[in-house]
Amino acid sequence: MLLRNVSPKDADIMYDYRNNEICAMYQRGQTKDYDGIVALVERRKDDVMSVDAPYMVAVALKDTNEMVGEIVVMPKDGTISLGYTFSYKHHRKGYAFEALTALINMLHERYPEWDFISFTEAENEPSMALLKKLGYKDMGYIPSMESQVFGKWTTPATEAEIVQATGK
Repeated sequence: MLLRNVSPKDADIMYDYRNNEICAMYQRGQTKDYDGIVALVERRKDDVMSVDAPYMVAVALKDTNEMVGEIVVMPKDGTISLGYTFSYKHHRKGYAFEALTALINMLHERYPEWDFISFTEAENEPSMALLKKLGYKDMGYIPSMESQVFGKWTTPATEAEIVQATGK
């Protein structure tokens, strides 16, 4: 797998999987119209990996450079939140696990003091299984976000915040 910036040639692939019912089922707020995706790629094509602002990472096949999915990294206040979508054409091949493992490990090496959090729909069993396989722990359901929250390398302060949000 290659982790790289999105490029204009990715717009067609993103349009295809973002508008596929399997991929779109659990996504909220994603741009789905073609012109919007083209504009998104244009805005994100020069993103830089840092904790100063959110950025988008394209996941591509090493041999062909074909995009198979995207990861959005959202750093804020000592927490790195990740969101991801992978093309239905490439589900169950281990690509998401491989790409997320590499990215999470690299980010943790660079920012070891940061918490890692991911949110998913409570019905999205494949995503929850992936997060558990990545070493995230299920921290509960946050009703106000209508999301299941998973954490890795979380601090006691973050865990207390999540407990409060979940109502546990």
